[in-house]
Amino acid sequence: MPVRLGPRLGAVLVACAVVALRSRPAAVEPQSDAPLVYSAEVESIIHPVSAEFMIETMNRADRDKAAAVVFILRTPGGLLESTRAIVSRMLAASTPVVIFVGPSGARAASAGFIITIAADVAAMAPGTHVGAAHPVSGNGAPVDEVMSKKATEDVAAYVRTLAAGRQRNVPLAEQAVNDSRAFTETEALNASPPLVDLIAVDLPDLLNKLDGRAVRRFDGRTAVLHTRGARVVPLEMSLRQRVLSSIAHPNIAYMLLSLGMLGLTIELWSPGAVLPGVVGGVSLLLAFFALQLLPVNYAGLLLILLGLLLFALEIKVASYGLLTGGGLVSLVFGSMILIDSPAPELRVSLRLVVAVVLGFSAIGLTLVRLGLAAQRQPAVTGQVGMIDQPGQALTAIDPGGLGRVFIHGENWQATATDPIEEGTRVRVAGVDGLTLTVRKE
Repeated sequence: MPVRLGPRLGAVLVACAVVALRSRPAAVEPQSDAPLVYSAEVESIIHPVSAEFMIETMNRADRDKAAAVVFILRTPGGLLESTRAIVSRMLAASTPVVIFVGPSGARAASAGFIITIAADVAAMAPGTHVGAAHPVSGNGAPVDEVMSKKATEDVAAYVRTLAAGRQRNVPLAEQAVNDSRAFTETEALNASPPLVDLIAVDLPDLLNKLDGRAVRRFDGRTAVLHTRGARVVPLEMSLRQRVLSSIAHPNIAYMLLSLGMLGLTIELWSPGAVLPGVVGGVSLLLAFFALQLLPVNYAGLLLILLGLLLFALEIKVASYGLLTGGGLVSLVFGSMILIDSPAPELRVSLRLVVAVVLGFSAIGLTLVRLGLAAQRQPAVTGQVGMIDQPGQALTAIDPGGLGRVFIHGENWQATATDPIEEGTRVRVAGVDGLTLTVRKE
């Protein structure tokens, strides 16, 4: 689980960029004598956006005096700071909070495990698993042994506190942090004491099993759940939250980073185009927001930026493709190590990396080809550009004498080694100051 500092600042900046996006108003549920249960699906990395959604859901449940709030959780992990914010609100909630790891095949790893342990009721679907909560560096940089031990001990103590407060298996919860252990639903339920409270097939089955269950709150109070025949109100992320949460996906972040690099490179190739520069700048800002929510290896990010710099220098320096080749190598290695995480969901897809690198290769090769072709073109300005240009003799020119010729729409003084009659078509053989040496065409 990455330990990161200050991700909320990036979320605020990007939220300003999408301020025009409005969330859908929540439907007003009709009044009923049936107990009210809010359900919300959380299928994302645990970051400030998902934390905001879960906290808003718990606030609404408390405000509406719901019987319970159920989070259907599927996550590979996330940021410790966001996890602590969710857990703190969960422990203070007046509404019992149920974490349901489901459906079958889902998992709640790393940060998801801590959230599950902290819930009033922890439930799992068949074929799910939880655990593997060992903390990792959020920036991909090597962590010395002392700092790694301190971070691990800090998270382990946090998990022990939560497990003890919920009367769950403290040694197993600690092993999930120290030894990265993971547990299936049967292993978690059959432990003594158990890590989770029950196994349910789906949400209706869960509500049936929760009905009449006495739940011990974190402050020691006991609450009895009444969920049979409950009015289940599903809640979804707002449009703004869905957009920001989607941006935080590793593949989307990498695409935005690549698009930003391409846009700025095109703007450097064609200054004044404006649109590529604007698109590139916005894409880079969104990419930087997403990357601060992910376990980024800054060496990989620097390699990618170096690739951009080398592509830009190719425009100004005649390297015959060497700078472009170096940029491609830098881009490949930077892309491969950009996201530093053992979880596949938190890594950039290799197919996407290959597609982006091939695209930049095509652009680089085109740039090199155009540069070489431009160097082979004859000069068109200055004295060298006048050589072999066609014109017409305005006067007769004796050998070694002076006369007048009309070339490039201008009247020039000219000399020749052979006699040239008036009106003869001529070509420039040499330039000496403002005097041309011409020959018959």
